[in-house]
Amino acid sequence: MIEVEVKGDIEYAIRQLKKKLMLDGIKKELKRREYYEKPSEKKRRKKAEAQRKLRKAIWRLERES
Repeated sequence: MIEVEVKGDIEYAIRQLKKKLMLDGIKKELKRREYYEKPSEKKRRKKAEAQRKLRKAIWRLERES
């Protein structure tokens, strides 16, 4: 469960909450679940995410050496 302690400034607490939700992936998940996703679209999205993750890992490895 995500918690944000409010110490005076509510605007700051809201920004912190939004940041935690974004880092945790909850905001992205809620947006994705807003509409029905066909199984074929789900498979295509997962494949694209895996390719992006792989490219990012390769880029990091190349940058280190």
